[in-house]
Amino acid sequence: MITKQPRKQRKERYTAPLHKRQKYMHAPLSKALRDELKKRNAQLRKGDTVKVMRGDHAGTEGEVEDVDLKRCTIKVAGVSNFRADGTEVPRTIHPSNVVIVKLNMEDAEREKIFARRGE
Repeated sequence: MITKQPRKQRKERYTAPLHKRQKYMHAPLSKALRDELKKRNAQLRKGDTVKVMRGDHAGTEGEVEDVDLKRCTIKVAGVSNFRADGTEVPRTIHPSNVVIVKLNMEDAEREKIFARRGE
């Protein structure tokens, strides 16, 4: 986007189509992964293992169960709340509040992305 106006920057982010929202779904890599891959952050995917750094569940490690582009949030295994009737519901977390500990490298395209950076 060309403008510098904060209100227009916010509007662009809130009204962005899903293929552009994918860019917002990045999280920092752990120190070990950063040294290994020579990259500072990576796009979150289902199957990645993350550590929650902020909020009530800080310190919890779990696998990413769901990536919600519409709301720009993720769901992590082991991070949940309880309703008044006792049922457990997953809690959504913003990607900026987690650190990627282990990447899901089942996809060949994703491996190519990191290999390209390492050269």
